[in-house]
Amino acid sequence: MKGRESGMPARETWERFFKPEEVLKIMGLDERAGDVAEFGCGYGTFTIPAAKMVQGTVFALDIEQEMVTATENEAREQGLYNVQTLLRDFMADGSGLKDASVDCVMLFNILHVERPEILLKEAYRILRRGGKLGIIHWNYDPATPRGPSMEIRPKPEQCTAWAREAGFIKPKRHDLEPHHYGIVMMKGKI
Repeated sequence: MKGRESGMPARETWERFFKPEEVLKIMGLDERAGDVAEFGCGYGTFTIPAAKMVQGTVFALDIEQEMVTATENEAREQGLYNVQTLLRDFMADGSGLKDASVDCVMLFNILHVERPEILLKEAYRILRRGGKLGIIHWNYDPATPRGPSMEIRPKPEQCTAWAREAGFIKPKRHDLEPHHYGIVMMKGKI
């Protein structure tokens, strides 16, 4: 089940919106992390820098073959052997990863899907105890140069509330100027 479309631009346009290494550091990803999962890897914009930072494997999931191929190619070109791409409808079928198997889950620019609780519950399931959830989304501001329509674009408070309902605790919000916000939460006990 493909999520609501926000219009993925060409790679060059997309990557101008981010400084991925800086964003990942702000979001608390570093060499202490083992395995990481990214739902909706796109072009590998965050997958590739994450793979350079962590000790373990980065599981890059996407429903689009084009995105999976782009991420695979970029990992190969950069000599990264710790990226495992998965062509998967994770909204309908879950991630396919084992319970409590990763240290971090990245949900970047994806919680505008129709049922965000599905992604958050799956993130909770696959995170190890004390694991981190990273959420990034477009600011709730119609002046951003792109992003989902305002009708489906979640506010940071909505993302935090959804994540709390899934069992996440200790939200920490970050301003990821100029167009995004970030939220880091930890797996709590349900």
